[in-house]
Amino acid sequence: MRVVVDTEKCVAAGQCVIEASDIFDQREDDGVVVLLEQSPAEDRADAARRAAELCPSAAITIVDD
Repeated sequence: MRVVVDTEKCVAAGQCVIEASDIFDQREDDGVVVLLEQSPAEDRADAARRAAELCPSAAITIVDD
């Protein structure tokens, strides 16, 4: 799996960080998503998928390789 973020779509809600803080963070100045782990380990895949589902602006996409 691969995680892709679109920082232009991000509305800085922070749901991704709440769900998976080891995969996502937020910029301090404006709260926009920062991707920490593009290819999370299998045991974190569900958290990454939930974060994508919770994102109110659909800024996170999961690509299954």
